[in-house]
Amino acid sequence: MAFEYAIALTGGIATGKSTVASLLGLSGLRIIDADKISHTILEQNVAWVQEHFGSEFITPRGKVDRPALGKLVFADETKKSLLESFLHPLIRQEIERQSEKQDSFKYPYLIDIPLFFEGNAYNIQDSVVVYTPADVQLERFMKRNGYSEEESLRRIASQMPIDEKKAKATWVIDNSQNLKHLQKECYAFVDAIKAKYPAPKK
Repeated sequence: MAFEYAIALTGGIATGKSTVASLLGLSGLRIIDADKISHTILEQNVAWVQEHFGSEFITPRGKVDRPALGKLVFADETKKSLLESFLHPLIRQEIERQSEKQDSFKYPYLIDIPLFFEGNAYNIQDSVVVYTPADVQLERFMKRNGYSEEESLRRIASQMPIDEKKAKATWVIDNSQNLKHLQKECYAFVDAIKAKYPAPKK
């Protein structure tokens, strides 16, 4: 059965979820990355993207132009729904396959799911949210991506507000300060997992 030992890792755009995933991976936790799975599936379906969105979203090297496609779908709800209705079942299928493999170890692992609360599609009981205050989130997103404030706010608004996610979480990893603080938060989370779930006997 998939998701038996899964913990959802989620957060908001530019809250630092990828950095947290890397730190937790270095600490020994196993991670399934939904974003990586999504990118792989998208690249496996270049022909579908070209058919439904046009050749202008395919690079000269035959890859999907993800930034251009992202800009399009975030500005057009119909096109966004079309892309998601195609991708999400395929992503879920692959996540389930990897989850069943991880469950065989009978120890908690993370599934990095950006839209965990929004989609409500995964029967996972526990979650950890990477939290950054909304004003810091906006500042970091604009600095990282070079988008205008208007475009940045539109992207962020496509997800559940970060404070709502924080309220729903089993655990919270605070990323409102510097990297040293974030490392301490990650170590504390790892310690909490180890305390709650003793290592399986070999």
